[in-house]
Amino acid sequence: MGEFVKLSAEELKVLHEQNPAMMSYNIEFAEVTGGTFWKAYTPGQVAGTEAFDVDMSGGLAAAYKDLMQIYPPINLYDEKLRKLAKELGPVWVRVSGTWATKTYYDLDGAMGGKVPEGYLNTLTREQWIGVLDFVKAVGAKLMVSVSACPGVYGKNEAPIPPWTPVQAEKLFRFSAEYGVPISGSEFVNEPNMLADTGFPEGYTGEDHARDQKIFQKWLKENYPDCLYIGPCSVGPEGQIGRTDKKGGGVEAIARDCVSTDALMGKDPAPLDVFAYHYYNGCSERLAGVVPDMHWFAEEAHTEDYLAVAINCAKAYAPFRDKYCPGGEMWVTESGDAGGGGDTWASTYLDVIRTLNEAGGFSAITPGIIYHNTLAASDYAYLDRETHDPRPNYFAVLLWSRLMGTTVYDTEEPIRMGAHVYAQSRKDGKPGVCYLVVNNSETEATMVELPKEAEIYVLAGENGNKRATRMTLNGKVLELNENNELPDLSGQIVPAGTLEISPLNCAFIVL
Repeated sequence: MGEFVKLSAEELKVLHEQNPAMMSYNIEFAEVTGGTFWKAYTPGQVAGTEAFDVDMSGGLAAAYKDLMQIYPPINLYDEKLRKLAKELGPVWVRVSGTWATKTYYDLDGAMGGKVPEGYLNTLTREQWIGVLDFVKAVGAKLMVSVSACPGVYGKNEAPIPPWTPVQAEKLFRFSAEYGVPISGSEFVNEPNMLADTGFPEGYTGEDHARDQKIFQKWLKENYPDCLYIGPCSVGPEGQIGRTDKKGGGVEAIARDCVSTDALMGKDPAPLDVFAYHYYNGCSERLAGVVPDMHWFAEEAHTEDYLAVAINCAKAYAPFRDKYCPGGEMWVTESGDAGGGGDTWASTYLDVIRTLNEAGGFSAITPGIIYHNTLAASDYAYLDRETHDPRPNYFAVLLWSRLMGTTVYDTEEPIRMGAHVYAQSRKDGKPGVCYLVVNNSETEATMVELPKEAEIYVLAGENGNKRATRMTLNGKVLELNENNELPDLSGQIVPAGTLEISPLNCAFIVL
């Protein structure tokens, strides 16, 4: 027998006010400069009809030739890309990633395309202007991380000298002078993985604690309006309290990882925002290396699976209170799985995880979730080549249009078939917008509506949980021939009982 939920539009306890840009996204630095990123899955692998097999007998390094490929820079002037991105606003755009840690800013063209020693790649003036123009065009705020590789430090061995802001100054000054200042910055992407994230060999947590103070002092002296966000690490604290042995992300394959406390050190630099990264395990691409970190598609609707994101937020909240008391908590990278996403990341099945993460995180803390990514890899909102929206794009677009910033306590316990969240109405009218996630694969959930409501029921096309297209109240969501968005209107239903079918999600506006 399925679950029963009784909704109320009155007397709900207010938890807090949410950041209006909660549903934001990343653009990988590797997209901006062009570079190596994850190969896309085949249509059969996405559908679940073709197995994903990679020879891991030679180790992960040898397998990368089958897992990765070189992509050209993204065209951030593409009209379709900009149009769809703007619909998600207001947002923050984070331009970062491991690639960013190893990038030389050749904004004056002095290197002529040559990569200086100690760096992996270069960023040209034209490429960065493309980012700034994009951010301006979609009405976003810009967040970055900075270079901190052997080229910055001048060596690749211990002892490591202090970080210097010479490179960072070029990026910040150019952006400010261009009229699109950097509004937020972390020091380095996923610093807890040390050398694997781009730091010199022999770099330690103590080195990071020292260098983040240097970075924070430089940032506040020269760009005081820019938020200092940190430490932006991934695991292991995020796995505390998980309900299953699975969880975590790419840190599971790192050579060495250090804790949040080690990164922050004694007498740490004050944070404006506490941030971490979350992935719901490792994708099929990395399953051969860390099988305990991989979930199967059959598990992607289960309580254990959906609990990972929520437990991660709960585990990091005490660190936020310790290092940024009273501040917001941001997930500066989020997605279904480390390693470019699972085979089902581009399908309806991941909508259940995405919306449940949004509702659960919002009930825990004010903050922002940066989805990784806008248009790169299998977990992106948009297809890399066509920029056609995937199911997650439409799900997040509806969240942004319907869910207001006042977060309520629904007093509904999380359980199979009934993950219930509530916020104010985005249109500013009195009332509540509920999100009900029925993650049961077999039972319908019955919802009692106290009055007439507007409903938005999401499902995989033809009832297929791995469908690459999603339906809204039974109608397929896809762009029309002019790349215009489809009708996203809800359906008015009278007071009474609403049945939410298995593996369906529903926004209910009262």
